[in-house]
Amino acid sequence: MKVLATQSVPTHIITGFLGAGKTTLLQQLLKFKPKNERWAVLMNEFGQIGVDQQLLPNNDGYEIKELLGGCLCCTSQLPMQIALSRLLQESHPDRLFIEPTGLGHPAQLVEQLTEPHWQHLVEMRSVVTVIDGSRLHDPDWMKQSLYQDQLKAAQVVVVSHASDMNDMDRKQLADLKQQYLAYIQHWLEADQGNIRLEQIDYPYVGIQRSMKPLFKVQRQFKADEEMPAVKQLPYHYVEQAQGYIVAGWKLPKRWQFDFYELLDILCELKHWVRIKGIFNTNQGWMTFNFNPDQFNYKSGEENVDNRIEVITQQNQDWEHLEQSILKARIDDQ
Repeated sequence: MKVLATQSVPTHIITGFLGAGKTTLLQQLLKFKPKNERWAVLMNEFGQIGVDQQLLPNNDGYEIKELLGGCLCCTSQLPMQIALSRLLQESHPDRLFIEPTGLGHPAQLVEQLTEPHWQHLVEMRSVVTVIDGSRLHDPDWMKQSLYQDQLKAAQVVVVSHASDMNDMDRKQLADLKQQYLAYIQHWLEADQGNIRLEQIDYPYVGIQRSMKPLFKVQRQFKADEEMPAVKQLPYHYVEQAQGYIVAGWKLPKRWQFDFYELLDILCELKHWVRIKGIFNTNQGWMTFNFNPDQFNYKSGEENVDNRIEVITQQNQDWEHLEQSILKARIDDQ
């Protein structure tokens, strides 16, 4: 699909869970648009009735379009491509904001917009995730996998309702900053979306990611053979960002492990800054949440898979760690 454009348009994705304050943040940003610039907003409503567009100013210098029905992050790319192409071609904006539905996975949208087709049309800026600071103490809110995906995709996090945060919210925010230090570059607190463009306007920095079969499977391939794409569990991945290395494993839910063997393995690891995991063990489902000050583990709810993620600032013998974890497996193999 061709779009006539003389230069790529700085493009911001503003994501966040339902009710976090994305539209309020957009309202505030639009108030400070330079008079000599034209800005555009592409909004995505999951349902068939648009509401958010009515909440934004629609004056000269703005162009606001809605994409209704479904999620532009995870459904067919065609509706998004058509809507975005038309918006760029008809409006010729100096700056573009994209607000996905609160049910969207921003990493998939970023993946689309960083493909070669779009690179000369849109200049990706840092991904912004809005979180409601007054709900950080709510475990049901925090354990949502979609919520965690949105945080992982962010370079900037805007904490809304900051003045309504209690001590538990503050403690949880400090913990989040530690958990996501390999991903999130900037944390901002705001009430009523009181954020200026210059506070979020940074170049997009993609995460270098490598998802591969388990090491024991990799050894079956010859040096000149291409490894198959990983499409299902189990698999191992490595991500690099901001000087940190994130190594993780996702393993089938049915695999069961010896709890005390796992605990010994994790306690013996060295040179890490964060360890998080959840495993199906002979003591039930157990979660591990280690930071340099505390080795926390407790019973957890049944998960969709076994998983572990280690954040470090230096590469380690990941194959040895994988071998140790697999040796702790106790179900029929």
